[in-house]
Amino acid sequence: MTSSAASLVPVNLTLGILLAVLLLVAAGVAAVTHLTADAGRSRSREILVAGVRAAVQLTAVSFVIVWVVKSVPALVAFLVLMFAVAVRTAGRRITPNHTWWLTAAPLAAGVVPVVAALLLTGLVPLKGIALIPITGILIGGALTVTVLAGRRSLDELALRHGEVEAAMALGLTDRDARLEVVRPAASDALLPGLDQTRTVGLVTLPGAFVGVLLGGASPLVAGAVQLFVLIALMAVQSVAVAVTIELVARHHLHRPERGAGDGPSAGTRGPAGRRPRAAGIRRRRSRGPGAS
Repeated sequence: MTSSAASLVPVNLTLGILLAVLLLVAAGVAAVTHLTADAGRSRSREILVAGVRAAVQLTAVSFVIVWVVKSVPALVAFLVLMFAVAVRTAGRRITPNHTWWLTAAPLAAGVVPVVAALLLTGLVPLKGIALIPITGILIGGALTVTVLAGRRSLDELALRHGEVEAAMALGLTDRDARLEVVRPAASDALLPGLDQTRTVGLVTLPGAFVGVLLGGASPLVAGAVQLFVLIALMAVQSVAVAVTIELVARHHLHRPERGAGDGPSAGTRGPAGRRPRAAGIRRRRSRGPGAS
């Protein structure tokens, strides 16, 4: 480790103890305040697992990346692995059914054109030491907004299914009716990236800026690199959110109805059983008051 990096965070026993304490604090707060998911899964346990996984994965990557940066085939394989893990993570956060893999579309639509432009213009060489961190930042940004946009969209459709049906009754197509409900909610996924870009240098100094400085570059060069990362992220995230919204609006990315299959109409109606019960009431009424 260089002297500048070592002065930032020394890697020693004290760091390890502090990391363990902070992880336990995060899990403890989640447990005490009962921060749980809709399905009742403990966020406390997820925090502990995420922290341990991060430690194991970063340790493994620290050894593997030395080999990856020296071989183009290994570099490509590593980038594909990064993308596949992101698709799996985003998809399973949004829906438990077989449509989760469709999150590959928003991730690829946002990330691939930007990375291709960087390579074709020569701004980033086909070398792991440069391509891996930049691609990782872009994939991570696309992953975050895809999860937020997908979850918000499907949650909103489940809560406001009546508005979708009302809009269709007024003549809108199914897609357009769903877009009217989905678009405002899903667009909130862009807010973290927008706020980070608007406050950079005033509130935070993001990782790319600090990393380039630690590498020995001037503050001006570090600022230019960070500016590129932030603007590229906004482009990637805008495309990812737009594609996610379209997938939801067209019934491609959806959730199964409770107690029902995961057909294309899932997520547009209320809780399962509402319509069958209403049909049963109508049948009883049609028999008359003396019907058995």
